[in-house]
Amino acid sequence: MTTLSGPMLAPASGGPPRQAVVLLHGYGSDGADLVALGTHWRDLLPDALFVAPNAPQAAPNPGGYQWFALDIDRIESRNIGLPAVRPVVTAFLEALWAQTGLTARETLLVGFSQGAMVALHVGTGLDETLLGIIAFAGAFMPPAGFPEQSSARPPICLVHGDSDNVVDPRLSAEAAEALRAAGFEVSYHVDRGVGHGISPDGLAFASAFIAGVAATL
Repeated sequence: MTTLSGPMLAPASGGPPRQAVVLLHGYGSDGADLVALGTHWRDLLPDALFVAPNAPQAAPNPGGYQWFALDIDRIESRNIGLPAVRPVVTAFLEALWAQTGLTARETLLVGFSQGAMVALHVGTGLDETLLGIIAFAGAFMPPAGFPEQSSARPPICLVHGDSDNVVDPRLSAEAAEALRAAGFEVSYHVDRGVGHGISPDGLAFASAFIAGVAATL
């Protein structure tokens, strides 16, 4: 199976990691693009290891990566691509936990765009409950057997700009509805006037979510 790797930030405290934050980048990008989020959250989680693996496939643009290929039919791309990449990301998480001694309960899974789709698909299908999932500008495709065969119910934060012309903002609204109906606690923020990106307001909303889940540790 493909092994993922990418940049990381050691705990700001200088000690061993007590939490892990796994950051999944968007289509055509790489881990270096998203690991910078760790600089915003190190004060909130000073004992956290921030890891941003590169996706397993090379994207069409030079130097970029993709979690799955995009065809003209984006729905079909997700239907095929997400189940295919799920075991790769799950294996990465399991290896991370084995290496650090951490658990799902001490792990935050964060994604942007295509990475957000992966985070939601993988994180809601694990056997153990994560500390939380944050999905910026994403969409939710339930894993196989959801929700009947999904025992994990991590808190979830969804953030999406209402002017996004890359990933339809309605997809996050639909995700919030589906996840709440399945028993998940969902924090959902519509970023007014924001396109396909992470704004200061969206980052602040996600930071408040992190502060909330960190208080439960």
